[in-house]
Amino acid sequence: MGSNTKIEWTEATWNPVRGCSIVSEGCRNCYAMRMAHRSNRPGGAYEGLTRIGAHGPTWTGDVRVVREMLDYPLKLRKPHRIFVNSMSDLFHESLDEIAIGEVFGTMAVAEQHTFQVLTKRPGRMKAILETARVCFDYHEPLANVWLGVSAEDQKTADERIPLLMETPAAVRWVSAEPLLGPIDLESVPSMEGSIDWVVVGGESGPGARPMHPDWARSLRDQCKAAGVPFFFKQWGKFTDRGGCDDPCGRCVMALADGSVTGTDWVSGPDMRGAIQMHPLPKHYAGNILDGRWHLEYPA
Repeated sequence: MGSNTKIEWTEATWNPVRGCSIVSEGCRNCYAMRMAHRSNRPGGAYEGLTRIGAHGPTWTGDVRVVREMLDYPLKLRKPHRIFVNSMSDLFHESLDEIAIGEVFGTMAVAEQHTFQVLTKRPGRMKAILETARVCFDYHEPLANVWLGVSAEDQKTADERIPLLMETPAAVRWVSAEPLLGPIDLESVPSMEGSIDWVVVGGESGPGARPMHPDWARSLRDQCKAAGVPFFFKQWGKFTDRGGCDDPCGRCVMALADGSVTGTDWVSGPDMRGAIQMHPLPKHYAGNILDGRWHLEYPA
């Protein structure tokens, strides 16, 4: 567990589970794979959980419960926002339901904290929590647990958000990071009820893909219109170059449809909506969107 996390929307991370597997394009350059691979050695924390793939370190698909970490939040007396499993997915298909139940048991007891859960497997999350509600008289969701899904584009939003909305939760949220294409929340199928929070961020690290500014603006505007708190986490590796014409040779053209061209500016109808994006270290690219920070949270 770390209380000095650099993840902007949380205050601490808690990893009672280690290991994961790739399920969609948003996983391709996952920071957790790179971090885990540094400890993939005999006796290391992530031994056997990563391997070298075509694009660098990748998950093997194995997961491991870290039992000595299960009760760690109970040792923190001061209330924290805690991101659960920043290095895994609590609803991974290889994780048994007993272990998931143990994690929820800790969250129920540590009621001074707010637990932020993200998954790319909302179908399993929905099934497990519905079973718990029937079998264990679990009628009211835990008030201190926020359940969310990651969605990097319209396809994954259409697949995952409806399942989230059908899952019992005190707070439902969406992390559009890395944002790899536009998302129209109103067009999500069977969209009933309201999302309580939206976090947006561009991709960072080796192999990062640029986020078109219009995608972030659109989600900001959708949230404003619906009265939903909006948190702009980061630009990632690429930020809007702002019209700079210095031919550095490292810029890319991000098109509004989600595609990326080479480094040269090309005018014409096919480039409508194109933005020249400049690569910068994440901390220099920052998290200012149209001149201001957007750091809103659910009440």
